Amino acid sequence: MEIKSFFDTRTATLTYVLYESASGEAVIIDPVLGYDQSSGMTDVQAADEVITFIKERHLLVRWILETHVHADHLTAACYLKKHLGGKIAIGAQIQKVLNFWVPFFNSVKDTPLDGSQFDVLLHHHQTLVVGGCVIQVLHTPGHTPVCCSFFVHDAIFVGDTLFMPDVGTARTDFPGGNAGILYDSIQKLFQLPDDIKVYVGHDYPPQGREVRWVSSLRQQKESNILASENISRKEFIQKRQERDLHKPVPQLLLPALQVNLRAGSFGLPEENGFQYIKIPVNGLGRL
Repeated sequence: MEIKSFFDTRTATLTYVLYESASGEAVIIDPVLGYDQSSGMTDVQAADEVITFIKERHLLVRWILETHVHADHLTAACYLKKHLGGKIAIGAQIQKVLNFWVPFFNSVKDTPLDGSQFDVLLHHHQTLVVGGCVIQVLHTPGHTPVCCSFFVHDAIFVGDTLFMPDVGTARTDFPGGNAGILYDSIQKLFQLPDDIKVYVGHDYPPQGREVRWVSSLRQQKESNILASENISRKEFIQKRQERDLHKPVPQLLLPALQVNLRAGSFGLPEENGFQYIKIPVNGLGRL
């Protein structure tokens, strides 16, 4: 299976296309929809790059996979499904996330609590067949309850569970996040062979380093600044919680959650024909 990476500079997000040349079948992981918060306008620049790549190679999209409900960008899953087909899938624990956030946004009229807005809800160790390749789903919660990693051949796509070794891991201070659970998920990943390639969901490079998005599991185990194999569970929890303390809310958190909980839809139009993003005034302070 071949891998094509797309880096969205506005959100520091990686989108991946996995494809098998022999069968022409493909999978898209974590696609990005552009959104300007000041104007409320969306753009499809990043998604159209994926569409162009797929169509130039005459690929058939089988799956559009989400590693989790993103809080820092809007998903282009709905848009890509409309133009390319494929089934949108996310971890089955999405129901926990829906049951927390849908009452907060008061959006039950257009955000089903059972996750039926997604085509498939994925379970730990479930497998997806793409051509002659098998993708294994691994439940890796901690950043959020729904986080999944996707393991195929010699590569694993970890979303926000791990970042590049010099960046560390995702935060754990969102509702449903838990530093101890994230540590346990990382330890599950560390049981895989050392030469497995780890593809991350974001990169926030230290000054002077270019953007990178792949490392080996050995490099993660040896040198991840927060989660190397030499760091104990207690130490990890302490370091992670110290980093998360007073961490600013992601700029696109409120728009992203509402859209991503609907698998990329902006919800039902109101009487005037417009769709809306809700901004709960002082709402986050009550969580």
